[in-house]
Amino acid sequence: MPTIGLIVKPVPEAQQTADRLEKWLADHHMAVVRINPPLSDNGDTENRGTAPDPSELFCLFVLGGDGTFLSAVRWLGDTSVPVLGVKFGQVGFLAEITAEDLFTAAEAVIQKDFAIQQRMRLAVTIIKDGRERSREIVLNDVVVAKSTLARLAHVEVYIDNHYLTTFRADGLIVSTPTGSTAYSLAAGGPVIHPEVPGIIMTPICPFTLTNRPLVIPDRAIIKMSLERDSSNMILTLDGQAGMEINHRDRILIQKSPHPVHMIKVPGIEYFDILKAKLSWSGGRV
Repeated sequence: MPTIGLIVKPVPEAQQTADRLEKWLADHHMAVVRINPPLSDNGDTENRGTAPDPSELFCLFVLGGDGTFLSAVRWLGDTSVPVLGVKFGQVGFLAEITAEDLFTAAEAVIQKDFAIQQRMRLAVTIIKDGRERSREIVLNDVVVAKSTLARLAHVEVYIDNHYLTTFRADGLIVSTPTGSTAYSLAAGGPVIHPEVPGIIMTPICPFTLTNRPLVIPDRAIIKMSLERDSSNMILTLDGQAGMEINHRDRILIQKSPHPVHMIKVPGIEYFDILKAKLSWSGGRV
């Protein structure tokens, strides 16, 4: 019997809907396992029971907002388990299905009437004093930013070992096309379709106005470091985990070989979601 995983935002509406979905799936001869948030910064689950191995799942349904979706993807790790986001949160782009369309989408999933869209992720390695400090995979973005009352960041950036520039700014965002509609967009970055093979670099409030967002090929390897006079800086990964960094840290960012496999059910189009979320003409709320 195929097993479907559920990760549900801890709010009454999402929990009640998940209860109905669990019963509906059981009636359609699908096993269901509930994986309860929150997920900690290191990706471990804090469940009442034992969490399954993600690779054992037929697919994963995530009922919540973009934050819940990002936590779920971190839990999936390197696996290729298909995942479907169902919106129970504020404005977001990752949870594409509304609660009203949930059971129609669930029917399509169990009938295998869906496509898979691979969403690029970034592999991030933090090296301190020549030793690997951490290795992470992110779906949205990597952010170097100053903490409260810190001075401007001076971020040296190399592309494929070639010096690009030193950004003097409040910080720097490196994002995937999926993450282009998140923090990068708020900082003035472009919207990039998820299937466009690129990496976006967006400075946050740059001191030099000619420092503009830049899109580079997804094959590029980015190396970042801080100048010695940059202090009180924080590295944030998908808004889910963070760590303090200084001039002794080297941050390497490149395309991960493990994309997220997002379920695309018939009738849901990216541009309709984009128009609705950004309140463009023709958008449906």
